[in-house]
Amino acid sequence: MSRQLAELEHVLGLLVVEHRKLLEQVDAQQIAMRAMQAESMENILALQESTRLRIATLDTKRRMLAIQIGKLVRLAGEPTLAQLSQAFPARAIALRHLRDELLNLVQAIQARTTVGARLAGAVLGHLNTAVRLIAGAVEQAGVYTKHGTPRVAARIGAIEAVG
Repeated sequence: MSRQLAELEHVLGLLVVEHRKLLEQVDAQQIAMRAMQAESMENILALQESTRLRIATLDTKRRMLAIQIGKLVRLAGEPTLAQLSQAFPARAIALRHLRDELLNLVQAIQARTTVGARLAGAVLGHLNTAVRLIAGAVEQAGVYTKHGTPRVAARIGAIEAVG
């Protein structure tokens, strides 16, 4: 059982490292967004995707280990780290420390990605407005007044249409 608990702590440590990487990547992405560096944003996005994949893999491993340990100490379902720290008082401090550190990193990532999502939403909203204005101008092609509104052209007569 101590092997599984040590492995769980190791996986939690790796999760903390990966979340730190993700936080740094989110910060770098926001800097690239402010500087409007499209290539940097694409590179960082690829790094973030690989980091998210590693986090998902580690989280699956963490869940399996927690369930295995929970079965050994007769805990129903998937035990939380708080339940595991109660079941193993000798490792409680280390488990709680890893849990708290992971929780703080997740909250920091969530806060920063919320800002990035709002910025991206605002940019997309402006682009949508610009495309609508251009599409409207193309639809109503013709002569414009000095106020910027399209002026409807006079009807074309049969003689003018021929040529």
